[in-house]
Amino acid sequence: MDTGFITPIQLWGNLPETVKASQTEESNGMFKSIFENAVNDVTDTQKTLEQQQYLLSTGQIDDVHSVSIAASEAQLSVDMLVQLRNKAIESYNELMRISL
Repeated sequence: MDTGFITPIQLWGNLPETVKASQTEESNGMFKSIFENAVNDVTDTQKTLEQQQYLLSTGQIDDVHSVSIAASEAQLSVDMLVQLRNKAIESYNELMRISL
């Protein structure tokens, strides 16, 4: 069975007692890379939008609709980053509410 990037759910009894440091670092790296990719995407789409706006203002662009497309892409990437941040904060707050 090919699961791709989705890890199958395991029973608590089947989990190892100690988590290896490499596994922890790997999961931290994956979590970090998701946010880095989102931030980089916001930066890239903002640069594209600024370039399109510059071309429009100087009259160097033939298709005006590309500016509105670039603006929509930039807005969507910002919205995605904000939602990722909100979910991360929500998850952190939920973990803090857990009593041991």
